[in-house]
Amino acid sequence: MLAKQLSVFLENKSGRLTEVTEVLGKAGVNLSALSIADNSDFGILRCIVSDPDKGYKALKEASFTVKITDVIGFSCPNSPGSLAVVLKSLSEAGVFIEYMYSFSNGDGANVVIRPSDLSLCEQILQSMKVDLLAASDLYRL
Repeated sequence: MLAKQLSVFLENKSGRLTEVTEVLGKAGVNLSALSIADNSDFGILRCIVSDPDKGYKALKEASFTVKITDVIGFSCPNSPGSLAVVLKSLSEAGVFIEYMYSFSNGDGANVVIRPSDLSLCEQILQSMKVDLLAASDLYRL
C-alpha cells in the first residue's frame, strides 16, 4: 500500500512554511500529515496531501524544490509498545527505517514510514496482519 509523499526543501527563513501552505491551499490541496526536519541551512518538509500530483505541480510552479517519494502508511493501536512490535519485526528482517512520522487519534495511531526496502517492508507488514493504509485513505486523513 504505497502512498506518495511530497518532500519540499525550504531555506531556514521566516515565512517559507507559510508560503508552502498558501500555495497548497490556493491549489485546493489539503495537508493530511506533515513532518519537518531541519539543520542550520535548510529544512525538509515531508507531507501527505490530498492530491500529491496537483500539490507537486503547484509547488514547482511556485519555484519550490519538491520531489515525490513513495512511503508506507499503517495503523496500530495507540498503546505502549505497539509500535515497537512492528519496528522490531522490520528491523529483524533487515529493513532500515530512513524516517518516520506518526499521529494518534483516540485508540489508534497512524504511522508513515520510508523504509530502505519498500517491497520487503510491505510483505512483512502484511504477514504481521498490520492494518496498512491505502494511499487514498492517507490522502483523506
